[in-house]
Amino acid sequence: MINETSENPLGIKPIQQLIIKFSIPAVISMLVGALYNIVDQIFIGQGVGLLGNAATNVAFPLTTICTAIALLIGLGSASNFNLALGAGKKERAKRVIGTGVSLMLVSGVVLMLIVFLFLEPLMTIFGSSEKVMPYALTYTSITAIGIPFLIFSTGGGNLVRADGSPVLAMVFVLVGALLNTILDPLFIFVFDMGIAGGAWATVIGQIVSGVLVFVYVLHFKTVKLKRDDFKISSEYSKMIASLGAASCFNQLALMLVQIAMNNVLRHYGSLSVYGSDIPLAVVGVVSKVNIVFMAFAIGIAQGCQPIVSFNYGAKNYERVRNTYRIAVISVTMIATIAFLCFQLFPRQIISIFGNGDELYYKFGTQFLKVYMFFTFLNGIQPVTSNFFTSIGKASRGIFLSLTRQVIFLLPLILLFPMMFGIDGVIYAGPIADGSAVVLAAIFIRKEMKEMIALEDQEKYDNSEVLVNESV
Repeated sequence: MINETSENPLGIKPIQQLIIKFSIPAVISMLVGALYNIVDQIFIGQGVGLLGNAATNVAFPLTTICTAIALLIGLGSASNFNLALGAGKKERAKRVIGTGVSLMLVSGVVLMLIVFLFLEPLMTIFGSSEKVMPYALTYTSITAIGIPFLIFSTGGGNLVRADGSPVLAMVFVLVGALLNTILDPLFIFVFDMGIAGGAWATVIGQIVSGVLVFVYVLHFKTVKLKRDDFKISSEYSKMIASLGAASCFNQLALMLVQIAMNNVLRHYGSLSVYGSDIPLAVVGVVSKVNIVFMAFAIGIAQGCQPIVSFNYGAKNYERVRNTYRIAVISVTMIATIAFLCFQLFPRQIISIFGNGDELYYKFGTQFLKVYMFFTFLNGIQPVTSNFFTSIGKASRGIFLSLTRQVIFLLPLILLFPMMFGIDGVIYAGPIADGSAVVLAAIFIRKEMKEMIALEDQEKYDNSEVLVNESV
């Protein structure tokens, strides 16, 4: 293990340098991945209008499901892979990667078939109104084709980073997103394909990114994969699921909140001056704006994962603590900039995604400013949740990943509108955000104390060995 640590840059290079190396490409990858939805939202909003924006919002829970599966398998595989390498167990590392690759491919195909079989019922469950339904069916029936490639490119990117190639992980996603950005206006405006054009542009970009990741995985650097390594193992599947569950549940919780919010806004919006379609369109825009910010938080968290996992496996606890500290400081600085943008320029941000009447801008401005009020603290919870996953403490990571979305936000967006109408949804956001941050702070303080105790015990044991050897 000492030899592995001394040879692997994760165990010896300066932490700031490693975080920059791994986190910047991870952030860019997340931002580029977000571009798939944001670019569609912008061009569809400009070319199709408010109903098109609402349709992409109704379809968005499927993207969240894909991301959940990708993180469950991809991040779980990457964490186990780096923990195994840190402990010097290369055979285990190979089997983990092979099992993860096969699981991503199988799950992608299964989900695609489910969507095709239950398309219209899913759109109804996701909160589509009668006017939005035709657009949602058109968009989703096409983007479903890209589901296996989206899962593999998103999840596989974690494997590429874990193998020490964060820049390539970024490039693979970037190529697909740039292709999507070029094809969107071409299909929507030049070929006059409407919302179907935006969907096809997305699918083509996802296919290209997925194929590039797959080619890389077949030529891993740190370990040499053989055909037998790709057989799905129940043992390694459980290991992968345990460490990927926190991020997966976080995404699934986000999906539940999206679905609940769509249905609540549709119902209470129809009882307000805004109607049902304006709130659906606005929450779609705000969710895409939030994705941009969360790309930084999740990207930094994922970029730190190989560093944290390897050093925790190698018992370099001081490096683990310093990595977390730098990550939190970095994400909070970025979050503060996002907070200022949301508070100072809400109307301008809403306008990027298409035009609407004065009621549209009134609701959109209020929603963005109030719902996202605690943005400056919102990076702490995902970084902390991912940290616990990276050190192999899956249960704590899972619990923290559920605090904001399920434990706090979901009950609030169901209860508050009963008392305050549609404004209740808006005020549920900052209350849930603040509560989640407090819990994350309590958990991480306790963990740091435990880690210091482990470090002291390790130093004591080593000194005892040296004394015995000298005697």
